[in-house]
Amino acid sequence: LAHPTKMVISSAVTHPDEQRQSITCTFASRYMRDPVPKFKLPESSIPKDAAYQIINDELMLDGKPRLNLASFVTTWMEPECDKLIMDSLNKNYVDMDEYPVTTELQNRCVNIIAHLFHAPIGAEETAVGVGTVGSSEAIMLAGLAFKRKWQTKRKAEGKPYDKPNIVTGANVQMRLCHHSTLSLHATHRNLEIMYFEVELKEVKLTEGYYVMDPLKAVELVDENTICVAAILGSTLTGEFEDVKLLNELLTIKNKETGWDTPIHVDAASGGFVAPFLYPDLEWDFRLPWVKSINVSGHKYGLVYPGIGWVVWRNKDDLPDDLVFHINYLGSDQPTFTLNFSKGSSQIIAQYYQFIRLGFEGYKNVMENCLENTRVLKKGIEKTGRFKIVSKDIGVPLVAFSLKDSSQHTVFEIADHLRKYGWIVPAYTMPADAQHIAVLRVVIREDFSCSLAERLVSDIEKVVNHLDTLPSALSSKSAHVAVIASETSKEVKKDITETQAEIARYWKKLVDGKRVGAC
Repeated sequence: LAHPTKMVISSAVTHPDEQRQSITCTFASRYMRDPVPKFKLPESSIPKDAAYQIINDELMLDGKPRLNLASFVTTWMEPECDKLIMDSLNKNYVDMDEYPVTTELQNRCVNIIAHLFHAPIGAEETAVGVGTVGSSEAIMLAGLAFKRKWQTKRKAEGKPYDKPNIVTGANVQMRLCHHSTLSLHATHRNLEIMYFEVELKEVKLTEGYYVMDPLKAVELVDENTICVAAILGSTLTGEFEDVKLLNELLTIKNKETGWDTPIHVDAASGGFVAPFLYPDLEWDFRLPWVKSINVSGHKYGLVYPGIGWVVWRNKDDLPDDLVFHINYLGSDQPTFTLNFSKGSSQIIAQYYQFIRLGFEGYKNVMENCLENTRVLKKGIEKTGRFKIVSKDIGVPLVAFSLKDSSQHTVFEIADHLRKYGWIVPAYTMPADAQHIAVLRVVIREDFSCSLAERLVSDIEKVVNHLDTLPSALSSKSAHVAVIASETSKEVKKDITETQAEIARYWKKLVDGKRVGAC
């Protein structure tokens, strides 16, 4: 478990310029003249100045992180925290005996988060949780705990334990698939990480309702359900799912059936938003069936990637046989992780943010994000060209679709916005709302009011420019009326069919180059 196989498959599509087998040096020619092979280790060393210059020149073509409005991930931290990160880059967190203070800082962070999420911790108790490399690992650890606990109970009852399932919405960021494939944050990662053998039972979406319906979710629950996974901050629209209603419905069903189906809350995006903007919203350990929560420190926890956290309601919710003990690094060290070696810097950075900002500081940051979200939303609505899809309560973001997609699409808008430096994702909704295509802008701490106003101005420039261009949609894929081949009779399409066809066309056209939801 501590050493899972890691595999990243390189993209099969290579840019024409990348077909060359060596890197041609520009300013690095001051230090060297021989080309550097791209795909093989060079035979000899090169000057450090040349190595820096070669890589720096190539990285200039990357997008600017602060203009990457597709990502929830933090792109700015204070210089003092940057220094702490640099000073701790060479610390391997897993060596707890050598770096006990770093271990203590992680434990403090776990307790801070658990208290923030209202875990029922006694005066003499400590919270149960762990730092991870992100919410992907955190969700997997929570899933493992649910599966193991369910299997143990089924074995004790003499019942089959080979067909576990998870109930969640089609907007899910976690894929525990029936074909033993685990894909996490599937909207932009889709990495086959390991085998879980857990069936995924999805609650389909509907137009206008892009989160899991608790009523439909509980209907799918059966004796093999290891948990119902709710999302606090949907990747697609930022909306919070109704965890309180889900808890109430599960309470009734568990009482009627004798089951004890629990809830996991994926609060990757919303876990550091809700406590500060919506403190009265009940979604966390205040609800008795919520047994574990994951949250991303590198999103609204305000830390660079990658750091995530998972906390359990109490120690009974984390099976003891999942906790490993190692001693070859100098002392007995309990650990529950899918990784082994990992850096300490992000854990230290998270603790810095906690003590630096405190509750008041986080509240100020989130309120500022919310205000900038409102500014952007108002500006987009004022254009008269878009329909706002995101909700007022949720993660600070604006998701919006074109009112009229008959001539141009959100994918064209996203493509043209790149000319102004903006990275804005365009994507289609999951089943059964895949005919809806939207743009989404995530509002982070470093996205100011002036940037929001500039973005609205650039969006207006793009749509006005597209108005002057002929429609890029072919008659085969976008006409509201099509000609039947045999009868030549005009068949009228409704708006939904037209939008669905347009979305499919553009999704296929830009597949491989568009920035997906993340």
